[in-house]
Amino acid sequence: MSDQAFSLDEVKVIGVLGAGQMGGGIAQTAAQSGFHVLLADASLAHAEGGKAKIQKGLSKLVEKGKLTQAQVSEILEKIQPVADLSAFSKAQLVVEAVTEKKDLKFKLFKELSEKCGPRTLLATNTSSISITEIAAQTARPHLVAGMHFMNPVPVMKLVEGIKAIQTDPAVFKTIRGVAEKMGKTFVEARDIPGFAVNRILMPMINEAVQALYEGIASVEDIDTAMKLGTNQPMGPLTLADFIGLDTCLSIMEVLHEGLGDSKYRPSPLLRQYVLAGWLGKKSGRGFYKYEENR
Repeated sequence: MSDQAFSLDEVKVIGVLGAGQMGGGIAQTAAQSGFHVLLADASLAHAEGGKAKIQKGLSKLVEKGKLTQAQVSEILEKIQPVADLSAFSKAQLVVEAVTEKKDLKFKLFKELSEKCGPRTLLATNTSSISITEIAAQTARPHLVAGMHFMNPVPVMKLVEGIKAIQTDPAVFKTIRGVAEKMGKTFVEARDIPGFAVNRILMPMINEAVQALYEGIASVEDIDTAMKLGTNQPMGPLTLADFIGLDTCLSIMEVLHEGLGDSKYRPSPLLRQYVLAGWLGKKSGRGFYKYEENR
């Protein structure tokens, strides 16, 4: 069949759509694992900027003695910035990693369906949006699945795999194999708002924000209490800053709308911070200040 899924052995070229923090991390990890990567963004300049950030991060690993310059050169040679989605016709798998906005993802998956080869697998890194609904935007819903990487991708070991109701089991097998070839542990979650990780994580972060809003404890004390009291590596408000408060808000809105339970209602303080442009580390200010990033 012309629309039969590529097997793991056939996946040599991976397209990554989105050259930001997540997309760049996915591109770097794929290249380090031996895949050739086509990196796209809103423009070629944005894609090239994404590769430059990858290079900067890898250079720091050389300084720390974790990689050699030769290894860095080999990784960078495997990452090719491209101007538009038509370049993905050469890819066997495309991973979308753009902003967590449903309309944008729908638009891009329609375009990918038109511009990629008929057997190309399409994966989304969405952290909360329905894979089934994303798949339905394409002419190949059976070739679509969720491939949710954790941030920072090169460090975090988990990939959360999600089947759409339409997903071909062979596609999911290939997605699992690619993740494992990248050195990740693969877990399967149902296509329910938030899947498994964010269904548990985001309400915890939202409750930490609400505790701050109600004056229960300070930012620092909330984080210290959760680190020392529950053995978490970082506090929930620090983690929210790293994720991006706009992303946290978007996921809570998806949970609240999709599940219809008031316990998922975003904290008013989280919404206020986003309206103020205090988005966390990427904007220089969230629950903490990061003046060096401004």
